[in-house]
Amino acid sequence: MHRRLIVPSALAALMLLAIPASAAQGTAGAPGIGDPYYPASGNGGYDVSHYDLRLKYQPATDLLEGTATILATPTKDLSRFNLDFGLDVSEVRVNGKTARYAKSGTQELAITPAGTLAKGRSVSVVVRYAGKPSELKIDGWTAWARTPDGGVAAQEPESAVWWFPSNDHPLDKATYDVSVSVPDGTQAISNGVLQSQSSKLGWTRFNWRSNKPQATYLATLAIGKFDITKDTTADGLPVLNAYSKDLGDNDGAARASIERTTEVAEWLTDVFGPYPFNALGGYVPNVTSGFALETQTRPFYSPKQFANGANVSVVVHELAHQWYGDSVSVDGWKDIWINEGFARYSQWLWSEKEGEGTAQELADYTYALHPADDAFWTVKPGDPGPDNQFHGAVYDRGALALQALRNKLGDETFFALLKGWPAEHAYGNAKVSDFVTYAERVSGTPLAGFFDTWLYQPSRPEAPAPGAARTVRSAGQPASWKKIAATNTIHDRG
Repeated sequence: MHRRLIVPSALAALMLLAIPASAAQGTAGAPGIGDPYYPASGNGGYDVSHYDLRLKYQPATDLLEGTATILATPTKDLSRFNLDFGLDVSEVRVNGKTARYAKSGTQELAITPAGTLAKGRSVSVVVRYAGKPSELKIDGWTAWARTPDGGVAAQEPESAVWWFPSNDHPLDKATYDVSVSVPDGTQAISNGVLQSQSSKLGWTRFNWRSNKPQATYLATLAIGKFDITKDTTADGLPVLNAYSKDLGDNDGAARASIERTTEVAEWLTDVFGPYPFNALGGYVPNVTSGFALETQTRPFYSPKQFANGANVSVVVHELAHQWYGDSVSVDGWKDIWINEGFARYSQWLWSEKEGEGTAQELADYTYALHPADDAFWTVKPGDPGPDNQFHGAVYDRGALALQALRNKLGDETFFALLKGWPAEHAYGNAKVSDFVTYAERVSGTPLAGFFDTWLYQPSRPEAPAPGAARTVRSAGQPASWKKIAATNTIHDRG
């Protein structure tokens, strides 16, 4: 995984870039939103409400041309502000007037409008740009994956820098219109609902709309040749799945898994409450990576997720993120347990539903896999640090914490928590500490010590009762049990 860290001298240089020429003309927005894991992520001084992206992409050359219109509101009088972006910019306009701009390094675009932007008064920012996303490297790494017939933007904690200018942090969520023109015979897949499709002069334009707040890393774009399937949920939501035409031997297993999206989502509504968005689906491009990602309304799955056969469990994981991670997003990246612990636990609940091992049995199995001296227990899911943000312990120890909470509170209260949390924080952001406070309030039980033990102490807690006395079956255990364990240790990052 990419880790974007800025050393103090580099951060100081960015801060200098943001110093206003005159205090009377307002102040400059900070070049970072304040996340200690990723100091350069996001920006201060404004909130984005909407992104309108009008793009043209040539698969043969990887050339992406775009015009981004960003609607935002300053949170203070602004003399200057930053966007996170890496491609070449040819023009910037703010409220229709030409603005000065300068690049700092590979990912900061500093913009100076013609006049001070007043706090609370909405502004429009238009950025014209072009470049080859696969050639943009940050710390030697790219979030844009080239495929035999196109390209894909899907990564965490960031991918927007490679294809559109943004305030690139989950704290600043917005709605999206993504319009993409590609050569006839090629398709463009993005988030939400396909509003229209039209062809002219050898090019086909696809217009997608995601109408609920969406974090920048959850915006996705896939260009290539896909086989499309469509469905509708019982509530009338459109379901669109896309499979690259050249998936080879993984094609059948991918379809056998992702075509159950509607079924899985309808089951999850019983666990987490009403589905929060305007569309469902998933897509499998022909990429070489091995991870999956909860891109909003339309999760990304790499073909390798299905190399060993059908993998409905990963579909459960990514769809669970639509509630835990997408609708309720992290306040800062240290709060990643809010995403991954709950998505992993949803896989255990699915196994319980399918009769392939209860959540308690899977908790016992996972707990026994890691003896007390295993480094697994030194990772703190509640604040793992940037190097361990996607460590297996965030997923598995995080899910163990939830099973322990279920045992402590009982099923009625526990499942009320699972359903109430995404309703209370819908389309917003939250910290781990917010969940602790919420769980205490709803359950009427002091839980600070409990969560400290399971999420913050670098040591092995006592086994979550009532499974403490259970022993893990070894050589004689059935093959189905081993398959469950293997499925539930596949991470959705790579």
